[in-house]
Amino acid sequence: MDFSSRYGHIVIGLIACSLILLGKLFYIQIVDDRYKTDALNNSIVREIIYPPRGVIYDRDSSILVGNRNSFDILVTPREIRNLDSLSLCKVLKIEPEFLREKLDYYRNYRSRIGYKTLTFLSGIDEQTYVDFSETEYLFPGFHASMRTSRDYPFNAGGNLLGYVSEVNADYIKKHPEYKSGDYAGMTGLEAVKEKELRGVKGYHIYLRDSRNRVLTSYNNGEDDLMAIPGENIVTTIDADLQQYGQSLMRNKRGSIVALEPSTGEILALVTSPGIDVEDLENMGSRYQALASNPDKPLFNRPVSASYPPGSVFKLVNGLIGLQEGVCRASDMESCQQGYYYANGKKLGCHKHPSPIDYQQAIMMSCNSYFCAVFKDILENPKYANTAEAFDAWREYVLSFGLGAPLGSGIPNESAGSIPSSELYNKFYGKGHWRFSSVVSLSIGQGEIGATPLQIANLCAILANRGYYYNPHLIKGEKTEKHYCKIDSLHFIPTVDAMWKAVNCTVAEGATASLAAIDGLDVCGKTGTAENPHGADHSVFICFAPKEDPKIAVAVYIENAGFGARWACPMASLIVEQYLNKEIGTKRKWLENYVREADLMNVEK
Repeated sequence: MDFSSRYGHIVIGLIACSLILLGKLFYIQIVDDRYKTDALNNSIVREIIYPPRGVIYDRDSSILVGNRNSFDILVTPREIRNLDSLSLCKVLKIEPEFLREKLDYYRNYRSRIGYKTLTFLSGIDEQTYVDFSETEYLFPGFHASMRTSRDYPFNAGGNLLGYVSEVNADYIKKHPEYKSGDYAGMTGLEAVKEKELRGVKGYHIYLRDSRNRVLTSYNNGEDDLMAIPGENIVTTIDADLQQYGQSLMRNKRGSIVALEPSTGEILALVTSPGIDVEDLENMGSRYQALASNPDKPLFNRPVSASYPPGSVFKLVNGLIGLQEGVCRASDMESCQQGYYYANGKKLGCHKHPSPIDYQQAIMMSCNSYFCAVFKDILENPKYANTAEAFDAWREYVLSFGLGAPLGSGIPNESAGSIPSSELYNKFYGKGHWRFSSVVSLSIGQGEIGATPLQIANLCAILANRGYYYNPHLIKGEKTEKHYCKIDSLHFIPTVDAMWKAVNCTVAEGATASLAAIDGLDVCGKTGTAENPHGADHSVFICFAPKEDPKIAVAVYIENAGFGARWACPMASLIVEQYLNKEIGTKRKWLENYVREADLMNVEK
């Protein structure tokens, strides 16, 4: 065996290993700054830069949700050393008991918290922030932080805007990209558009001495990462109209929805009782009270509540009757203050002239006329039986955007409900039900449910003479054009009748004359939705002008009785305010009448 050769190989191997090791050390210590940074970790502090959230604008570039500076004190419990409790309490203006409770919590949950940084105090005043910043080095583990918080120039749309709050453990579990101390939108537009609004966090890196005092920026700031502000959002909301609608709905329970028919843009979405922007600013302390309030201010009625549409649904049945050819606009029907069916049963109607034609029936809101129309729809001889005719009727109804969410993008949008033949087959037995079994559907009662947004969309369809765009809140959002299954020519007598309902006189039988506005050609339809649990609901839809409509409105006021009395004048005020930018002198009394009404304490 050649020992000299073997020795030579060993020597060469050792030299090679030494060269590799020296090269690696040279790279670590001289070339690659990451390892240098790691070695300096004990003297480096990284300060998070929170980006400002995107601003939310209304359709005319007024700020609905902006930002203002907010000051917090953060704490990393594992870094607390030799804490002077009394001095900390003095500079932060807090009680010693508050500090003790916090420290006890950090000790009890030490392993769970680990090296996380938590919010110790949020929303402190600017002077306290300045005072603490000057002495921060005395309190290892505690750190002053500046971020932006939400600001609300308008008290408008609290429910639709939503609120922002610090994320909790459950939120982080579902969204692991968030860390303790981060904030996120929890409801409304703030939640729906969280990805766009939140921005991207950055950080500053500083060197500190053994006493935790920040000395200088690390590496001249070259390793800092600047925060990226969130994207701005432009909504379709008219802030002034939204605010005006909220003022009209004070002390009332219900909804106002206003749409631009030609685009589907939502101009106003009012829920009452709702949450003020002051609640959004203090949601942490206000949430429990709001959630337990029996009037449900957190419930967004325009999109989540499903009600019987009442007499406004007569327009749908009338259009279906015209399309199916079972009635003509000239057809006359008698009404003896009600419709008699099924062995003397009667569905009542108010007193009005008789007989009447299609347009008069809409103008006067006659129950008997539309019971007769619905009966003819379900007994149309071209269908084999009632169930088949009913299914055809249902397809027409669904084409009006009823019975399914409208795709508005608003959280918790309800589908409403349109019954099917299967429902009645189960209830009555297949082949054992007729028109008389479902007569209440003639006038928008029974098993029909619709949201105020769907009712407003129905009004937009009438304004457009047969089509609608998905209602939406974000300006420029792509929406689909939907046609209902009714020929546009059938909308002509229907819209004419809606015009008469508003612009003819009470003596002529008009039910909505309170909605008339000089020069605006308002078209409308009253509704009184029966409520088995108490007073009836007041409903009204209208659009204006008659030609080239700019606004369609639905008002639904719970337990307020006749549609003509409360919902009708309120909707007309919304139209006038939007189109004329003010309420005319002759109608100021009506505005005061609506504003001063307290309808919250009527029988539910």
